[in-house]
Amino acid sequence: MSTPATSTQPETVEHLLPLLDKLTLEQKAALVQGADFWTTIPLPEIGLRAMTLSDGPAGVRGPRWDEREPSLNMPSGSSLAASWDVELAYRYGAAAASEARRKNVDVVLGPTINLHRSPLGGRHFECFSEDPELAAELGAAYVRGLQDNGVAATPKHYVANDSETDRFTVDVKVEERALRELYLAPFERAVEAGAWSVMSAYNAVDGVTMTENDLLETPLNSEWGFDGVVVSDWTAVRSLGSIPAAQDLAMPGPAPAWADLVEAIRDGRLNEDDLDRKVLRVLLLAERVGALEGTPAIEPAAIDGVAFVREAAAAGSVLLTNDGILPLEPPSVTRVAVIGHNALEARTQGGGSATVLPDHIVSPLEGLRNAFPGVEVTYELGAVVQEGVAELPLETIVNPITGEPGVRVAFLDADGGELFAEDRRATALVWFGGDAPVEAAAKLVLHTIYTPQTTGDVLLGFAGANPGRVFVDGELVLDESPVITGSDLGAAFLNPPSSTSRVGVTAGTSLDLRAEFTIENGGPLAGALSATFGIAPDDSDPEALIAHAAASAAAADVAIVVVGTNSKVESEGYDRESLDLPGRQDDLVRAVVEANWRTIVVVNAGSPVALPWADEVAAVLQGYFGGQQFGAALADVLTGAVEPGGRLPTTWPTALADVPVTDVTPTDGVLEYTEGIHIGYRAWLKADAAPAFPFGHGLGYTTWSWGVAQRDGDALEVILRNTGDRAGKQVVQVYAERADSAVERPERWLVGFAVVHAGPGETVTAEIDVPARRLAHWAGEWVVEPGTYTLRAGASVADLPLSAEWTVEA
Repeated sequence: MSTPATSTQPETVEHLLPLLDKLTLEQKAALVQGADFWTTIPLPEIGLRAMTLSDGPAGVRGPRWDEREPSLNMPSGSSLAASWDVELAYRYGAAAASEARRKNVDVVLGPTINLHRSPLGGRHFECFSEDPELAAELGAAYVRGLQDNGVAATPKHYVANDSETDRFTVDVKVEERALRELYLAPFERAVEAGAWSVMSAYNAVDGVTMTENDLLETPLNSEWGFDGVVVSDWTAVRSLGSIPAAQDLAMPGPAPAWADLVEAIRDGRLNEDDLDRKVLRVLLLAERVGALEGTPAIEPAAIDGVAFVREAAAAGSVLLTNDGILPLEPPSVTRVAVIGHNALEARTQGGGSATVLPDHIVSPLEGLRNAFPGVEVTYELGAVVQEGVAELPLETIVNPITGEPGVRVAFLDADGGELFAEDRRATALVWFGGDAPVEAAAKLVLHTIYTPQTTGDVLLGFAGANPGRVFVDGELVLDESPVITGSDLGAAFLNPPSSTSRVGVTAGTSLDLRAEFTIENGGPLAGALSATFGIAPDDSDPEALIAHAAASAAAADVAIVVVGTNSKVESEGYDRESLDLPGRQDDLVRAVVEANWRTIVVVNAGSPVALPWADEVAAVLQGYFGGQQFGAALADVLTGAVEPGGRLPTTWPTALADVPVTDVTPTDGVLEYTEGIHIGYRAWLKADAAPAFPFGHGLGYTTWSWGVAQRDGDALEVILRNTGDRAGKQVVQVYAERADSAVERPERWLVGFAVVHAGPGETVTAEIDVPARRLAHWAGEWVVEPGTYTLRAGASVADLPLSAEWTVEA
């Protein structure tokens, strides 16, 4: 049973009661459901326009998934968290707000503040950290940055949606103390920051699906004083049981589960007061974002988004190892060998609903060539990583109707009649909202003229969930019906399987290409469609690819190998099965370093991966998913133009077998968090196990001496000095310990942190607030155990040279 939500109707909505009184029951029922995929209904009679919601944790896509309306592709959540920079997170939110208003978006569906409970979590890249304090501080700053600029933030996914396997139905069993101290903590801080919206998750917690769960009322509304809108994850509302719960807005709409809402109120099954409470909150949200007459939207600050993305990507890059080869100053080299599939086709974001379409991506290869003018920069693929069909490059395709670069797209009815046509500038297309009549159509046709740039055989085909056929110059070369494994959106819609056929091409000789897809609608996402038409990489001779890369490295002064994951490894919709790099990348790195010991490896992954050769190479830089300026930021860091500013927000293991908490697979529909309060570095400390790289680790290009840590009221002052010959950044981390505690505790836990910058020889002081709550544990209420705590300060959870005693009176 769910607690009636009317008990916590916020005082802030009283002035909206006259508007509520003007609405009919039917209007109120419509207002708490979406009008379509991305918008709420307008009610002009009360001065209410539609509000537009948009995916946006790492860039705001807007209501249409369309390359003709590009978005700023910002670094992923794990990259932002690696900066450990609260001010940067605030500016990140402000940049997202600027993008949102450019796209007429009122509500951004982010940040994603679930925790890195297991490194196998498929959406790990989109979340911030394994630590609730780091996730909470950065998430709150992101919320403030958005909302100070007039756009609603929607922290998600409330709560315990920390993995993807069976995410629609999984029942998460988690003890109350772990729920409060870990998984709810970032949401509590986001509410303290004033979040105007929160997204409820698909999963159940302790047997009740989240859109009907008491946790929406307590602690969210009753204890924390949340006065915003709880919006459902898309299709997460399951029944009318979410009406007496504190679930306010069902998306997308109209919601089938609430189809009988009006009738259920009229016949007494439901209470109209519960509906009124939701309506008032939706109206308050409209007022806050400027969607209600007389309440204009706040004009967001002007931000150079591209420059910010470049800065943020560098700030989140973590230098894991360095034998002194970095920074690599351009005058010191004459030939650089750049190697790796991800060097050419970088992953700037993870897969799934967070995906945006930037107007241009600076690849590592492009960034390095720009950074080394006059230097010979060679390139070799080395190993295939990006599996499946990739779209055809725009410069190689011509729309046969317009003669412009691109492709002609047509939706046909069952008789072959054209219902709708549009001219697109890509062959990787998604319809998830927008104007195309996907539900009414029987067939989708893509038509373009393709001019190959090389001669040989290519693997031509498509990726999609629907049956497809491919024609070359009118001849059928491929006819396949893909087999979809699993029922999740991520697998069936955003990351479908590929089908290909080997086709001979000649450089400069144009081919007429046509792909036809049978549209099979149905299910909760009827009206959504994705299709990619293009060429898959050829991995028929992997040994030759590695040999060519090694030869290139041997002939260069330095080799830069970019390794990483692909969309089959890190995406919404499914979890990872291992921490290994896909393909032959480990073999590639070993072959390259054998050919040239001056080998630098860049890791292009949003989550931890195994690096079995880390001790053999000259340097390892973790770049995460750095957004559309990833290559430029990477070059800035490698050449020393900027400091590698990142520190690990997650413990990196040597191998999966070493990880204390890995389980993401439910048993009989239930996923038990048996580890309790011990996740991430807490679990590593409890197991007395050594990871490859500890939580908080990261190197810079200068050196530091740690002076003293001393208490000043409720703050810890930490004095340190830059002892190197160049300016640098340090992240001062403070952890608490409690010997002989009367309750179970982690061996140590993060209670605060601060970023400091110092010039050569400069001494700086970091002041880290440590309010009593950071020392509290949950025992039905927050309790601070009196006595003496030890606060330790340093550069990572495993490098804490300073300490101070911290006494709490009874």
